[in-house]
Amino acid sequence: MSRLMANLKEVRERIASVKNTRQITSAMKMVSAAKLRRAQSAIQDMRPYANKMDGMLRNILSNLDGSVDLSYGKERKVTDRACLVVVTSSRGLCGAFNSNIIKAAVRLIEEQYPGFRAEGKLSILCIGKKGYDFFKKRYADCKIIDDYVDLFNDLRFDRVAPVADRLMQAFEDGTYDHISVVYAHFRNAAMQYPVAETFLPVPKIELTEEENDKKRADYIFEPDQEQLLEHLIPSILRMNFHKYMLDTHASEHGARMTAMDKASENADELLRDLRISYNKARQEAITKELSEIVGGAAALEG
Repeated sequence: MSRLMANLKEVRERIASVKNTRQITSAMKMVSAAKLRRAQSAIQDMRPYANKMDGMLRNILSNLDGSVDLSYGKERKVTDRACLVVVTSSRGLCGAFNSNIIKAAVRLIEEQYPGFRAEGKLSILCIGKKGYDFFKKRYADCKIIDDYVDLFNDLRFDRVAPVADRLMQAFEDGTYDHISVVYAHFRNAAMQYPVAETFLPVPKIELTEEENDKKRADYIFEPDQEQLLEHLIPSILRMNFHKYMLDTHASEHGARMTAMDKASENADELLRDLRISYNKARQEAITKELSEIVGGAAALEG
């Protein structure tokens, strides 16, 4: 009898523990849903403008006059140093969100920068604590830049722009020959996927000769082409970098909301199983008590 009572107590404690966990996951889901609405609105409002400006920039750089020399669009042979920017979140409990970004970054290192790690020519700029913790531990032979780990605490443009300025200056100075960014692209609350993009040099639009004749940018520049592009290109690059941050920020909250929703569903299923187990154990205890009472009464009568 004591064993059955101990089982009942254990099941009751597990039920109470699962209930508390479900309350936490449900609350986190609601918080993430509220944050997601703001983050989703920010990236959806910005993305069409940013994509259009980025397309215009690539089109212009693909069709520049030979007399115009712009360092941001100049292709270089990557022999000196490269920089990889990895954008993750600083908190967990968002499913495979961070691990997917880290896997994409590791894959990019293996495919695009072979040998750079061994030669100490690869720098990794980590935005977000999860990415920093991973690369600091496993990529100690690379230069890990941790100046912007906490950037997600405030994603205002005037805080993000200096990071892009630092990368542009490093590329222009020749510190880096190539700069790539790995971040999460936000599609909807249930779907986010890692993306690796070249930040510098600005990728040009590859067109055939026939397509080039049809799609050649026909812009009228005032003032002159070079003077205007010296101001336009950095502005567009800053905006693109800000888009990377907003995309990842919205993706994080979408992934966390989905993960907490699934955790709440799992808690509900576990509660149902535990209640069934509790009722079975309780019924068994009652049946045993009745059997003992009936047996005792029969013994007295005999």
